[in-house]
Amino acid sequence: MAYRARVADILIIEDDATIRTALVRSLGARNHSTMTAPTALAGLESLVAHRPDVVLLDLGLPDLDGGALLSMIRSVSDVPVIVVSARDEGAGIVAVLDAGADDYLVKPFAADQLDARIRAVLRRSERGATPGPVVVGGLVIDARARTAVLDGVALDLSPKEFDLLLYLAQRPGEVIAKRELLSEVWNQPYGGADKTVDVHLHWLRRKMGETADAPRYLHRVRGVGVKLAPPT
Repeated sequence: MAYRARVADILIIEDDATIRTALVRSLGARNHSTMTAPTALAGLESLVAHRPDVVLLDLGLPDLDGGALLSMIRSVSDVPVIVVSARDEGAGIVAVLDAGADDYLVKPFAADQLDARIRAVLRRSERGATPGPVVVGGLVIDARARTAVLDGVALDLSPKEFDLLLYLAQRPGEVIAKRELLSEVWNQPYGGADKTVDVHLHWLRRKMGETADAPRYLHRVRGVGVKLAPPT
């Protein structure tokens, strides 16, 4: 069944007045409502006051770097954040996604591409809004509180480690391809480096007290992908 797009309330945090105007016009033409902020602090205040559905965040803000603002946003909200920036360095993009951004779009971009990204993060946000914790064996994950507990001990996970673990745990016992994980967790639908998934799986295993050679929950299926299943 096709996803039915809904109107979203979108907060645009962008210091360039020309870009703000263009975004307001193009998003309004697609029936989204918008609010804007030219600085990081004004954006944070608007976020807390209005609770938008999606945030479009520029990194080059005059009062505070957008990466620092992203950390502040993540401390108070799980709102989907799409970074829109002229910075196109691969390492910087990965760092921002690992810090909690839901997507990254390099300027300049087409209005239809931005609208598609907005629909995608809204789909993921709605799908992830589970009413209760996900439980797999001794692993308990609370998507709303963004906490993961294994055998009664809280796991200290980075934002992307948590997202990866939650995605796998929501489909226990199912083998999931790395390309799907790159698409759904790292928002790289057009391909990316498998190494990104491998590194985060390595970190997850270490924090969960297991290894690839002696797995308890995270099982590698060679040539196919990975699955999360309770110990037998």
